[in-house]
Amino acid sequence: MGITPNGTGALTIYSLHQRELQTLAVYEKLHGIKCGTFGATALNHRHLATGDYKGVMNIWDVEVADVPLYSAQAHKSIVNAIDGCGGQNSGNGTPEIVTCGQDGCVRVWDVRVAEPVVTLAFKEQDIGHDCWTVCVGNSYNNSERCIVSGYENGDVKLFDLRTNSVRWETNCQNGVVHVQFDQKNSEMNKLLVTTLDSKFRVYDLQTLHPEKGFTCITEKAHRSIIWQGHFLPQNRDLFMTSGGNGGLNLYKYHHPLSRTAKDADGRLYGVCGTVELLNSRVLSTQPIVSMDWSPDCEGFCALACLDKTVRVYIVTDTNKL
Repeated sequence: MGITPNGTGALTIYSLHQRELQTLAVYEKLHGIKCGTFGATALNHRHLATGDYKGVMNIWDVEVADVPLYSAQAHKSIVNAIDGCGGQNSGNGTPEIVTCGQDGCVRVWDVRVAEPVVTLAFKEQDIGHDCWTVCVGNSYNNSERCIVSGYENGDVKLFDLRTNSVRWETNCQNGVVHVQFDQKNSEMNKLLVTTLDSKFRVYDLQTLHPEKGFTCITEKAHRSIIWQGHFLPQNRDLFMTSGGNGGLNLYKYHHPLSRTAKDADGRLYGVCGTVELLNSRVLSTQPIVSMDWSPDCEGFCALACLDKTVRVYIVTDTNKL
């Protein structure tokens, strides 16, 4: 997915055959494509939800992606990020798509209706900030679901869809580039946040202190913007970050002996573990702006760089780490 030099959208479908990527289909769309997700579709349907540079959210059947199955004006301008939940045979809750945009809004979509089911926006008297990233998780039954959004001013907000309220918020002092739960379809456990200042944070989401909030551990990486951070679906203590230096870093999160402690007033607060750098490799001279793991083949990952390449790598022995 991407944008061509003349501003139209590029959507190319590949198949991995042995050691080669084979092109199955090439589509040109009216507007450049900024983001996409399969998160709200069943694996056998292959419906791709995308957000474009004109604020439109479309859903495509990748088998025949000439005309969208669903289309909505999601935001006033660029759809910066998109995520989905309830699909991929998870069985928990209604399939929903979450988008965030340059207009600072976060919207939740049920594709059975034309309008968003939830809209999170700044009050008119407040200064709105560009929302750069969004993710959905805590979907461990049919009623629970949470959204995390990250903003250009460093704000991170956790919104509970069941109670329709902001459960927690903090500020990272620098633009938030990417956020992700360690697993979507289980009780929220860890949150990975990457920022412009070459740092990532891992928050322990099991214990919320009324004053301190969630505790986190902060690490420097890549000596440049950390564009992405993704937990391995088969092991939520392993995660990969991609940087502006064209590199990938593989980490393992080690839990502490006890995940909680008590303050002077006897209230519980979270205790963070440590992260271990397992491997680091520079793959390109240009930033790796997108990457994701395969949910089926453990260790397989696909990534896209600003050198206009798409690459597939395998991380071996992840089941032994």
